[in-house]
Amino acid sequence: MKKITPLLLGLCVLVCGQGCDKNSNPTASDPAPKKFRIGFVTNTTNDFWATVRHGCNNAAQNLGDVEVDFRFFTGSTAEEQNAVVSNLVASGVNGVAISPIDAEKQTAFLNEVAAKTLLVCVDSDAANSKRVSFIGSDNVTAGKQAANLLKAALPQGGKIVLCVGHTNAQNAIDRIQAMRSGLAGGNIQIVDTLVDATKTDVARKNAQDALAKYPDLAGLVGLYSYNGPAILTAVRDAGKAGKVKIVCFDDDTATLAGIAAGDIHGTVVQISTRIGYETIYRMDKYLNGEKKQLSEGSTLFNTIPVNKGLVESIQVYRQNLLQP
Repeated sequence: MKKITPLLLGLCVLVCGQGCDKNSNPTASDPAPKKFRIGFVTNTTNDFWATVRHGCNNAAQNLGDVEVDFRFFTGSTAEEQNAVVSNLVASGVNGVAISPIDAEKQTAFLNEVAAKTLLVCVDSDAANSKRVSFIGSDNVTAGKQAANLLKAALPQGGKIVLCVGHTNAQNAIDRIQAMRSGLAGGNIQIVDTLVDATKTDVARKNAQDALAKYPDLAGLVGLYSYNGPAILTAVRDAGKAGKVKIVCFDDDTATLAGIAAGDIHGTVVQISTRIGYETIYRMDKYLNGEKKQLSEGSTLFNTIPVNKGLVESIQVYRQNLLQP
C-alpha cells in the first residue's frame, strides 16, 4: 500500500506540474500517439467532485493522449450507477474509474466490468472486486481526525448524530469505524446515524429531525461533502449556531464560510485535485504499458483537519484553483 503525504503550500504545484514527462518536441516522423478514453463516474454531484474533475482535466492536458469522459452521478441507487458504467463500457472506453456507492452489492457487476476494461476504484473502494487499484484518501486516518475535531469541539462530551449519504460505501464505513474507535472511552456518544442517499434536501431534513428529536444534542457530523452545508442550514434555522457543534468533511465553499463565521468547528479536507490527477495519470500510464503505476493495490492520500486557523489558506487555494 502506497501512502502520499501532501504539503498544503505545494498543492497547486503538485497538481499542475506533475505528469509533463512526454516529449515536448516531437518530430514530424513520430507516429501519432494512441488516444485513450477513460470514463470517470462519481457518487454525487458536489464541490468535491468539481475539484476532482479539475485534477482529471489537468492530467489529460499534460499527458496529451487521453480523453476523460467525466460523469457526475445524479442518481441514488447502485443500479442507477451501474447503468452509467454500462453505457461507458458499451461506448468502448479503455478504462473506468468509479466511486462505488455500495461495494458489497456492486462487486459482481464490477467484476464484469473488470473483465472488459481497466477498472479502478476512486474515493471509495470495492476491495473484494477485481478492480486493479484503489486511489483515494486514507479514510481511516480521516475518521480519526474527525474524532479529534469532535473532542476539541466538545471537551465536556455530549450526544452527537452522524449524517451520511450511504452507510454501505467503503469510505463511509472506514470513517465511521475510525470515528467510533477515536471516541471510544470518552464522553461523546453517537446516538444516531441518518442516511440521505446523497440527496441534499433529505440531508437537511435529517439534520432538522435530529435537532428536534434530541433537544440536548451537542453535535452533528457530516460525512459527505454536501452534508456540512446542509447541517449548517438546519442548525442556523433552529437558532442553534455555535451551540450545536458541527464537524464535517471536505472543503465546499459554504463549509469553509461556516468555519470562518464560527458556526462550523472544523472539517477534514481531502486533496481532491490530486486524487483526480493521479487517477488519470496512473491509468494512462498503465494503458501505455507501465503496469507498475497501479501494481501496489492502493494509492492513499493523507487528509487535512481544518479549523478556523487554517480555513483562510484553504479558501485561497480553492479560489486560485477554480478561477477561469
